[in-house]
Amino acid sequence: MGKARQWFVSHPTGNANVRGLLQALDRSETLARFCTTIGFSRRTQSILPAGSRLSRRCYDVEPAQLKLFPVSEIARFLMPRRRHLGSPGGNSVDRLYLDFDQKVADWLAGRLRSSDQYGVYAYEDGAEATFRIARARGVPAVYELPIGYWRTARRILEPELERWPEWRATLINVDEPLWKLERKDRELDWADRIVVASSFTRKSLEDYPGTLAPVEVIPYGAPTLPSLKTNSLATRAPGPLRALFVGSLGLRKGLPYLFAAAESLGSQVKWTFIGQPVAECAALMEGLKAHRWIPTCPNTEILEEMRKHDILVLPSLFEGFGLVLIEALAAGIPVIATAHTAAPDLLTDGEAGFIVPVGDSQAIAAGLQRLVDEPDRLEDMKAKASATAKRWTWERYAALMESYLGSYG
Repeated sequence: MGKARQWFVSHPTGNANVRGLLQALDRSETLARFCTTIGFSRRTQSILPAGSRLSRRCYDVEPAQLKLFPVSEIARFLMPRRRHLGSPGGNSVDRLYLDFDQKVADWLAGRLRSSDQYGVYAYEDGAEATFRIARARGVPAVYELPIGYWRTARRILEPELERWPEWRATLINVDEPLWKLERKDRELDWADRIVVASSFTRKSLEDYPGTLAPVEVIPYGAPTLPSLKTNSLATRAPGPLRALFVGSLGLRKGLPYLFAAAESLGSQVKWTFIGQPVAECAALMEGLKAHRWIPTCPNTEILEEMRKHDILVLPSLFEGFGLVLIEALAAGIPVIATAHTAAPDLLTDGEAGFIVPVGDSQAIAAGLQRLVDEPDRLEDMKAKASATAKRWTWERYAALMESYLGSYG
């Protein structure tokens, strides 16, 4: 039997799912290089201050497995940022992804040969140039789409703008420039296989106007309870139901419907919102005035906040997965979420949470009211939440990815 295929993985900033993939490749000893902008290996993690911005760029790989392209990211740290532009210029996230992808492709051009057992694995918005080189060299290209397909986003979100015009500034998904959307389609077209984290994301790809490579659903994982400060699950405190929202604050997350549900329930439910506004929005800030709001805090503190609450609500209109769902389940609290998240993949409606229709504030309020009225049901759902999370671990994700990529031979 020949040598197992080695994988070049690229992502400019890294995240939890990238780390899950690296764990899979480490298990199978099939990581050729992880290409990123700023990164630190397992041997240098100890020298970085805990909780610092740079500590978030630590990866559990050997120094020789890291290939860094830091210039664009350093510039982004040092200069004022712009998130999206009409053209791919300036000091924007779009520019970061474009520059990074091209540098990775140029570097790979002299290293990939079709006779070698190599493959490339890249992510949305950072794969076009890399896949072009892979195709020219006859090397497999695997693409990860972490959120639903852009045409589906427009189909779902544009009608919401007619209903909530005062929230328009927070809906950047429908304003992405044509060059960027065309680039997304070329990335999909050139991929040999596509990985998504939810059935909703896979279904959204039915709106793609051409023929796609096979699509595989591999859900992300949950943090383990020992990562938290205490080992006890969240318990119901006397008084109002404690409800939590975690995520970017904007229309895509369904916040107008959440505010309407909160208003209808009055003092029966006490709310906490954790997240940054996507953009300046008077309607958003007016809604937040009535509730506890934490603009930002480290992930470990978010997990602790989860355990102080009874339920997490994520009424997203358009999502890819929603990592906060699996994090909440791991913290021992049930969830209320729409079918446009990973909720249908993770849980059964009515057991570890409720799956509600998109854009339905009454359904959100009804689920919460049920838990207010039935405290025993809430405690049962908390126990099922913890049990559910144990079925969806990062170790499981790594094993699935190891098997999936290993099927290339």
